[in-house]
Order: sequence, then structure tokens, then C-alpha cells
Amino acid sequence: MRAPRIRAIGLLSGWGRGTAALPLDAAGAAGGRPVLAVERPELDPDRFRRSRRECLMGVAAVSAMLEDAGQGPEAIAGERTALLFATAAAYAPSNRAFIEARGGSMYFPYTAVSAVPAEVAIAFGLTGPYEILVGGAPATMRAIARAAALLEAGACDRALVLAVEVFEECADLFARLRFPLDGPLVEGAACLWLEPGEGTLTFERRRGREDEGSVRPLVGEMLACEPLAALALAREGAGHEAMLVHGSWRGETARLEWSRAPYRTRPRAA
Repeated sequence: MRAPRIRAIGLLSGWGRGTAALPLDAAGAAGGRPVLAVERPELDPDRFRRSRRECLMGVAAVSAMLEDAGQGPEAIAGERTALLFATAAAYAPSNRAFIEARGGSMYFPYTAVSAVPAEVAIAFGLTGPYEILVGGAPATMRAIARAAALLEAGACDRALVLAVEVFEECADLFARLRFPLDGPLVEGAACLWLEPGEGTLTFERRRGREDEGSVRPLVGEMLACEPLAALALAREGAGHEAMLVHGSWRGETARLEWSRAPYRTRPRAA
């Protein structure tokens, strides 16, 4: 498919803000800590008085993306901006809190996986196409491919791919998972701004786990945020449209490649 152009990337993680905070060896840098958390972003307490930490992380990631682009919120507001959200675990803490407290003071809508992108859409006035994909790194890569398809179809002028992962409140549950996760667990929030481009994008999926080419040893286990962290790192070294990203989740491996080679449409069969 035709590759979109990367306009900007905003990245927050348990290591800090941006790619400069990412280590070269996650296990060594973690120093035995099982989870590296992101502190609750300090946003308007009146506007976000009910909002949970994961929602504020999503809003902060979009703000970081806008800062990277040198633009204000008005640049993305409206019906011509698509929002695609990917996560494996962002809704787990709210569900746990609601179940264990039997409701209590937990505001029920925040138990839905849609809570994070809904907060972001409201905060920035996004009213265009809207999709949610649940899963790890492959889900985010599918979201990027879907964003490319929406741009190619003219359904939007720009697409935001947002990923948020939180682990601290459910660290004990992750420790008991039947499938292994490479520690440490690193919370994150990242947002990718895509616009129409001219290169070629290849998205492939296959069964089985393959770690070759993954940035996981560098950044830690970030699940759905991993591909966006990988793109942020690759973007610095290889330019905006010559990048290769791998990621695995629960027996599925995905591969996403940006190429500078011009995209050529296949002729339709007669």
C-alpha cells in the first residue's frame, strides 16, 4: 500500500520523555524493577477531574506530538482527522478497581477500552474516523496500516495512531500470565501523526513469536507502544520513510516496512 508520511511523534515512557530517555539495555537500566511507571501527567484539574492516569497519558502523548510538529491543537481538530487507538492493557486497572471496589467511587465509563481515545477526542476536538484495536505490538502495526488505507481512500487528511499501556496497578496479574513477557514492563503513551505520502508500506503478519529485529531488549516490554517507540528511534537514524519495525504478541508476529520506493498501484484484472 502507499506509505503515509510521518509528520510527528510524541513519546512518553517509564524511562522519561522522548527517545533521548530510552536506554540501550532495558534490563540493566531497570536495576531489578519489574515495572517502570509514568507519573500522572499534570493537566487542568478542573477539566480532567474524573480522568484516570491512562487517559491523561493519552492526552499528554498527543500534546507531545503537537510539540514535535510545532503545531497547536487547531491543526488536528475537526472531522478530517482520524484517530486509531491500540492497547493491550490500558483498561485493566480501571476494570480491576471497579470489580474489587464493587463500583464504589469508580466512574463506570472509564472501565471501557474506549475511555482513553474518547478523552483524547474530546480534549482535541477530533470528530473524524475512529477505530480501536486491542492487542500488543501487532495491533499498533495494524492500526498504522489501517491509517494508511484511510488516507489513501481520502477518508481523512491526517491520521493519529495512539497507543497507551499502564501496568503498575496490575503488576501482580502480569506476573502470573501464561505467556511470557520480557521484563521490565515499561508504561508508555505515544502518538504518531500520519499524512499522505509517496513511498511504499508493507505490512505482514504470521503465526509464531520472533524477537529478531525487536527493540524490546532496548526499551523493555511496552506492548502496543513498542512499534511507536521503534519508529521514533528509526526516524532519527534513517529518515521518515525508510524504516523496518517488528513486534510480537501472544503467538503472532508482525512486520511493518516503510520504503522510499515509489508506490505503484497494481493493474486491475480485466
